[in-house]
Amino acid sequence: MERTSKGIRGQRLAAATFAALSGLPGVALAAREWNLQTPVTEIARQQYELHTFIFWICVIIFVGVFGVMFYSLFKHRKSVGHQAEQFHENTVVEIVWTVVPFLILFFMAYPATKTILAMKDTTASELTIKVTGYQWKWNYDYLQDGFGYYSNLTTPLAQIENREPKGEHYLLEVDNPMVVPVDTKVRVLITAGDVLHAWWVPAFGVKQDAIPGFVRDSWFRAEKVGTFRGQCAELCGKEHGFMPVVVEVKSKEDYAKWAAEQKAKVASAAEDPSKVWDEKALAERGEKVFAANCAACHQATGKGVPGAFPALDGSKLVLGPTAAQIALVLNGKAGTAMASFKQLSNTDLASVITYTRNAWSNKTGQAIQPAEIQAARK
Repeated sequence: MERTSKGIRGQRLAAATFAALSGLPGVALAAREWNLQTPVTEIARQQYELHTFIFWICVIIFVGVFGVMFYSLFKHRKSVGHQAEQFHENTVVEIVWTVVPFLILFFMAYPATKTILAMKDTTASELTIKVTGYQWKWNYDYLQDGFGYYSNLTTPLAQIENREPKGEHYLLEVDNPMVVPVDTKVRVLITAGDVLHAWWVPAFGVKQDAIPGFVRDSWFRAEKVGTFRGQCAELCGKEHGFMPVVVEVKSKEDYAKWAAEQKAKVASAAEDPSKVWDEKALAERGEKVFAANCAACHQATGKGVPGAFPALDGSKLVLGPTAAQIALVLNGKAGTAMASFKQLSNTDLASVITYTRNAWSNKTGQAIQPAEIQAARK
């Protein structure tokens, strides 16, 4: 009777466990995503095929070596009466174990070399984009078209702090993705403005370090319209995980319309550095610049994060001489998370400093002009 009741309890426990596991939304499916991303460029396809080819070579070697080893151990063990053979300098064996590895390496090296050479062939490109990594954002300059912009993470802070459910593209969504036309060879010139970064889009087969003071190049030709996501693949600081790469591939007609819109924005936004702005206009623009570049650390309320990021509301630096705050924003502060923002325009820097000096409880009534930023750069 006791055994029967234990068996029933075991069956019930197994049934309950199965039901619980069956109800887990997508956990099992997520665990099966073990392979490379689906390639959408020829280079990524070559990398995928090379990866698969070498993987199966390794599997064959593993099975062959361990198969012979375990067979030998089992069939020639002492307990069945086998005696150890004594031999030395078997010429045939030495030739075999020299030639076979050489042939294996040759058949692995040949396709690998072809793929690497193809990855580095940036000639005959149709579009060139300069990619610059900053802590912690990307800048895209379309050199042939004369416009550029910054790409920042847009995942809400509430999701990062687990106050809201995480979205579908958590930490992989930006305000301004790189936009390219389909079936076009795009050359990317990759560098950095502060520390080491790495521009990586797995579906394109592109992963290139961004090194301050050096310009490296790579290329891709996307064969499919859509949105493709990657990340900075170099440890670049405490916000490293918040630096996604998003590339939107459009049809050639849609790309032409988008590029025309970007050029029109540049033309309309052209500003005279000697222009004198009023405080209200600077503060309105500065609020947007602050939200895109500063709010993640210092918070929209200006209260910062105690022990991590200082508050700007009531800050002695913000309320003190303007020269000190301008220098900090331009140059950053070594040994802290405060990065340099000299990549922003004079007007953007003037506006965000004006905003911080007049937002929240800060009411200095001061308006910092672009000319002051330009003078501080010298």
